[in-house]
Amino acid sequence: MPSAGEFGFLAATLGELLAALPVTLGLFLASIALGGVLAAGLTWVRLRGAPWIARLVRAYVFVFRGSPLLIQMFLVFYGLAQFPAVRHGMLWPVLRNPFACAVIALALCTAAYTAEIFRGALLAVPVQQIEAGRACGMSGWLLLRRIIAPLALRQALPAYSTEIVLMVKSTSLASLVTVWEVTGVALRIISTTYKTLEVFMCAAAIYLLLNFAILRLIAVLEYRLSPQLRAAAPAARRAGAAAP
Repeated sequence: MPSAGEFGFLAATLGELLAALPVTLGLFLASIALGGVLAAGLTWVRLRGAPWIARLVRAYVFVFRGSPLLIQMFLVFYGLAQFPAVRHGMLWPVLRNPFACAVIALALCTAAYTAEIFRGALLAVPVQQIEAGRACGMSGWLLLRRIIAPLALRQALPAYSTEIVLMVKSTSLASLVTVWEVTGVALRIISTTYKTLEVFMCAAAIYLLLNFAILRLIAVLEYRLSPQLRAAAPAARRAGAAAP
């Protein structure tokens, strides 16, 4: 049975790891927001842009989906600094910041995956729904807001929730470019205490709880966007109450 000292060590470790949780959340939220905006633009270009631009977008998606995220992060953080034009350019105050480089690498990677998710969701919107909206006099932004966007978002949520969970876990790679998020702090604690199992179990518990909360929020959003689920819930409750 664990001793009082071991419980004290676990409590202290959890405290240190939780203190680094805002950095992990900052990486996650910034990369998801930036990647989502970029993915929306890539999706629009892929579906509506000129053919040669669409080919460039396909090449971008292929490169960032086909290469390891760790290498992408190293290229952004270490590789760009090798060019004098970058070191003396306007973006250098941003690119010399490890946190900003990690966000850029994460955003570029998730944008490639998210663009394909958005593209598939838009293509899955039934043509009959769009034609019905046009028959009711909708066009342009109104058709997008009332018909296309809600249906596409509902189609995209299952796959996008997986991408979001993967991005939460991918923030752990930022520790390799000197960003002290949860995993980075865990590695620092291990280097002084040599208690690998205990520290990593605490870190894993934090990631599990964070992903659980995110998935529950996505489930609520999916429920709100799915009228058939809301209509089926009362019937299921009545059937359960009527069962012997």
